[in-house]
Amino acid sequence: MMRLLPMAALALLAGCATTTALPTGAHYVALGSSFAAGAGIPPLAEGRPERCGASTLSYSRLLAAELGLRLTDASCGGATTAHVLGPWNELPAQIDAVTADTRLVTITIGGNDLNYMGLLFMASCHAGVPMDRMIDPATGQCRNGPPPADAAYVAVEESLFTMMAAIRQRAPLARLVLVQYLALVPDAPCAAARILPEHAAQARGLARGLADASKRAAARAGAEVLAMDQLSLGHTACDASPWARGLGAGFDPAQGAPWHPAPEGHAAIARELAAMLAK
Repeated sequence: MMRLLPMAALALLAGCATTTALPTGAHYVALGSSFAAGAGIPPLAEGRPERCGASTLSYSRLLAAELGLRLTDASCGGATTAHVLGPWNELPAQIDAVTADTRLVTITIGGNDLNYMGLLFMASCHAGVPMDRMIDPATGQCRNGPPPADAAYVAVEESLFTMMAAIRQRAPLARLVLVQYLALVPDAPCAAARILPEHAAQARGLARGLADASKRAAARAGAEVLAMDQLSLGHTACDASPWARGLGAGFDPAQGAPWHPAPEGHAAIARELAAMLAK
């Protein structure tokens, strides 16, 4: 059951398009990683494992509240594409939430397959932001990690295509929307998002590779794509109207994970989804 959203969540949705494209009460399933779940932004949603970090301000909950949809949120922080099609410890496969009566499925996943967040956290460490888990105990220095090889992008494309094809089989009447990751890395670093130029270039390249692989997979599966990677340009943590959080000195992890969408980012995604679904 979905909780009623606090007034702050409803305020964030101001300006969302209202649509009757999906009937009230239609079954909506949200799949993905922390970018879909909400990455621990308070207040957390009830009925999901704490480790998933599901937020009442996630784009799926905002969208479901706006359109009167019956939401099943299977997204979970840390999930990879493998966790959509198969179980993850105590969690069932996310795709199990998709049933024949499902009329909308949204997906945001793939970054963890490529260690996107891990590389950004290491980049923050190298830029002087202390993170204990990013320090190699053997050397006392910030950890290093290689960028994904070309084969990793091929693999994530195949995994995404397999996942979307399986969703099509389970719910042939559902609209299937792949929601691209928000732009995270600023054109120039700032106190809220400290990153060295070489690491920024690496992260932008990874983001482009993931977006391209996702777009190709969606085209093959006949899924729609919400191009939040493009729509969010100019809304990084260093911009005047940020939709995402970076990592800098004084970061408060109690407000959600770094290098992830902020509440304003989830609200923006919900608005763009509502507009897409109205067509």
